[in-house]
Amino acid sequence: MEKYVYGKPFDTQAIINDIEAVPGQVPIGISAIIDHKFTFDYMMKPDDIVYGLGEQVRGINKRGWEYISWATDEPHHHEDKRSLYSAHNFLIISGEKTFGLFIDYPGYVKFDIGYTRSDLLHIECEADLKLYYFEGEDVLDIVSQFRKAIGKSYIAPKFSFGYGQSRWGYKTKDDFKNVVKQFENHDIPIDLLYMDIDYMQEYEDFTLNEKEFEPDFSEFVNWMKSHKIHLVPIIDAGIKVKDNYFAYEEGKKNNYFCKLKDHKSDFIGAVWPGYSVLPDFLNDEARNWFGLKYENLTKYGIDAFWNDMNEPALFYSKYGIERLNKQLKQFLANDKNEVPYFKLCMDVESVKNSMDDYCRFYHNTKEGWIRHDKVHNLYGYNMTKSAYEAFEKLRPNKRTLMFSRSSYIGMHRYGGIWTGDNKSWWSHLDLVLHQLPALNMAGFLYTGPDLGGFGEDTTPDLLQRFLQIGVFTPLMRNHSAIGTREQEPYQFEQVQEIAQLIRLRYRLIPYLYSEYLKAIENDTLMFKALAFDFKDDPIAKTIEDQLLIGNEIMIAPITTQNATGRTVYLPEPMLCIVCKKGSITQTVMKAGWHYVQYPLNELVFFVRAGKLVPLGPNANHVQDTNLDSIEWLGNGTTYELYSDDGISENAEISITTLKRS
Repeated sequence: MEKYVYGKPFDTQAIINDIEAVPGQVPIGISAIIDHKFTFDYMMKPDDIVYGLGEQVRGINKRGWEYISWATDEPHHHEDKRSLYSAHNFLIISGEKTFGLFIDYPGYVKFDIGYTRSDLLHIECEADLKLYYFEGEDVLDIVSQFRKAIGKSYIAPKFSFGYGQSRWGYKTKDDFKNVVKQFENHDIPIDLLYMDIDYMQEYEDFTLNEKEFEPDFSEFVNWMKSHKIHLVPIIDAGIKVKDNYFAYEEGKKNNYFCKLKDHKSDFIGAVWPGYSVLPDFLNDEARNWFGLKYENLTKYGIDAFWNDMNEPALFYSKYGIERLNKQLKQFLANDKNEVPYFKLCMDVESVKNSMDDYCRFYHNTKEGWIRHDKVHNLYGYNMTKSAYEAFEKLRPNKRTLMFSRSSYIGMHRYGGIWTGDNKSWWSHLDLVLHQLPALNMAGFLYTGPDLGGFGEDTTPDLLQRFLQIGVFTPLMRNHSAIGTREQEPYQFEQVQEIAQLIRLRYRLIPYLYSEYLKAIENDTLMFKALAFDFKDDPIAKTIEDQLLIGNEIMIAPITTQNATGRTVYLPEPMLCIVCKKGSITQTVMKAGWHYVQYPLNELVFFVRAGKLVPLGPNANHVQDTNLDSIEWLGNGTTYELYSDDGISENAEISITTLKRS
């Protein structure tokens, strides 16, 4: 690893095992600074593959598109998008020359990867950054070096590997209790039940709806615990501007909110509560204050949270509305009294997540006042850091489930992420497969998508195909938006086929949790493209809809509507595992191409040659999973199991060699 420093970079704390800077040019490519703009150019060979950039659109190979690192509240994950919720500025060029780059700049960064010129990698940002350069034997070697530099990934509590049910629309205690009862009535495993914004009073953070939850929330939490359910409340970034609201009054009194240019007046934007202020998470005192507010919920025994709207999202600001009002008056004052419809629509849309607004407010940091757009991508990172640091005081020696929508490299030490507000679209199945290896490369191991799709209306076949992937992701959550079709498993006549997939997930937890711990401990990946392990196989380099999971399993899911099977490429001999209701078959397959049947009511995956996978007995809750009665998959003789107590902070990881009896 080599470090090159340009200008006066802000300390993001992304790299914790740092080194002294090297003077001069990066040993590959050409870098330049003109008018305080940094550029890096590298001429790519025709066969070069570019991996990385974490949470982004398009394929595993990022060539052919332009990507913008700018954390964005973007619910439309179309192929034409350039930014999603997170900024993960790490990529690897794999080819004749294999190397990695991390652009440690927390503002707007452009990665033109063969978009303008097919053979040119062009990176551009302001000239206050650290550039880290990595060389290694292959992609996995460089990933390991990078992961060592950024520090160990967050270890989630083991219960978070259970199935979670969520819907924006559960509003009452009875809504939540009914979900649990339905799961129990249908004998469907479940461990987590998510609480979206309606549990709050008027969308105010750290409050409870006075009518539905305030009087007896403790009793409600205990009811859930008696059914082995962990509640997971949402926390948003914005604090409602409201007199006598404790969070607003405390933050205002102590100057904990982001300020306008005068460094005195609070910036006011709008999110779910209406006009809101933004906690200054880059200020140590403000970050500590906000984090300790989680006690308003941990005191009831809540041990899991998800952070949202922390790009930060801005529906509009009072400044943007003032500008829009002026424009509207001008439109109405024209001589024909006609409003140019398309221009008006564009102006209305422009008030959301406006760059003008992001350039309007400031953070009070150790390095002095800094305008938000220069450090924009650190906001969600430091919100989650705020919670993590507080949990060490509020729940000492215990792990708390925490994952976030927005992130920057470095946040992986404090929590996981989910991949945001996807849609009930078949194309988003492929997107999951493309994002998982890149997210692992950036250090994010506890991750997963909204299964079934958050927006739009799912169908039972689409939900089943989502679950056939979600069986293997650490975060396994079915989440949907208010106003969409209800998509809990019991809403469909195929409920028992769906339930069977969830039951298989619980049988796989010993393996999945073990591979998760291995990836963290050994600074490697849980999800890998085939090319990462089979680097000399030219066909493996082209495969983007199959993934290796851990060291033993490969998946090749169905991602197209109406398909009942698919072609699968095996770079080596493998066992095809077919899990049907009441039976599991294992068939040896030679290396090469195969057509494999994959019905909706089965789970099909592959175990690599000479490997062994432990399958535990059925369980309806993670705390009941065990290896008392093991069923073995594969033709190997031993499996190295990583395990811990699942809940203690800094728990000792035990390594046990399990042998086929």
